[in-house]
Amino acid sequence: MPSALRAPALSRRAPAPVMIHSAPLVLPVCAEPLRDGAVAVRGDRVAAVGARAAVLARFPAALEVRWTGMIVAGLVDACAAAPTAGRAAGPGVTARASVVGDLADPPAAPGIAYIEVTSASEEEWEAYGRDAVITAIREVDRPCAVGIAAHTTDPQVLEDVAVLARTFGLRLLAGLDRHPPAALDEAGVLGPLCHVTCARPLDPGERKLLRLRKTVVAVYASSAADVATLLDEGNPVALATARPAPKGTAADGPAADGPAANGTAPGGTAPDGSAGAGGVLAVAAGIRREARALGLRTRGLDARLVTAATLGGARALGMDRGRGRIGSLAAGTRADFAVFDARGRYPYAALLAEPPCLGTVVGGVQVAPPSP
Repeated sequence: MPSALRAPALSRRAPAPVMIHSAPLVLPVCAEPLRDGAVAVRGDRVAAVGARAAVLARFPAALEVRWTGMIVAGLVDACAAAPTAGRAAGPGVTARASVVGDLADPPAAPGIAYIEVTSASEEEWEAYGRDAVITAIREVDRPCAVGIAAHTTDPQVLEDVAVLARTFGLRLLAGLDRHPPAALDEAGVLGPLCHVTCARPLDPGERKLLRLRKTVVAVYASSAADVATLLDEGNPVALATARPAPKGTAADGPAADGPAANGTAPGGTAPDGSAGAGGVLAVAAGIRREARALGLRTRGLDARLVTAATLGGARALGMDRGRGRIGSLAAGTRADFAVFDARGRYPYAALLAEPPCLGTVVGGVQVAPPSP
């Protein structure tokens, strides 16, 4: 009986080499901190996370980069100021939600660019706003990294924006300084594909509605007591460094509404409404300092703030699941992480002391170190 013919072997691309980043401490966020841990990176993905000895044994031919301090999953800014020349994303920030007026603007960091809708009336929206947004969305070459910032004050425009986002499968960003949660829900904005910025206390009904709709709350100038209440009640929380300014205020950058000048906030934001050079880590540290000053005893607050600055931001952007997810370090996640000069018995507290950032890796590639 003749033997079956074997099909010619197809040429396969050689796998990317593995590089191991190790440090005395690794914070994967999705798992417990690792003493003397390591992160194995192949291409732009994490191949393995674990004890250094085990990772080195698994990849004996890999090149090792030994860091001092602490490797942390990349920080995620859930609402950043509009990108401008020379403005850094903040220490350790590897992804961000940026509000832009033009999708052609180069992204300041990986993440999602939210095109801003500020039409003051339905007539203005129908006349040119709607077509301009649709044209911008259709022309962009990265549809998965685009969303809509619903910053209009008109309820009819808000409802149409929600329909438009569902039609194109885009994420939404809204501000609770413009509309209460009930109004956003009535317009069809709230849901797991939306996150909201917030700097005011929310009443129990508002918090419950946001939980039911699985909408992430991105805090940027909220008091420590308000943040602790959100965390204790189970609301998904992220951190942001800027908020869109109310209609009619000066803009910051190409977007129609930029961060407002609202003085220094409890969360550590600067007078322009942003966290300045400190980024989301400064926001988290500011909340922690205020909580300690008020004598709040929220269980696990340090770890929960670090989670909000990483995995919480990833959830706000819809990038916390599947292969290539961000905000944590595990096999299959995107190789985004930062290294801080932090050490000590309590790793989360050490990170929230705002130590210097020694380096940032985005997609497996080390970016330029932060300016001193």
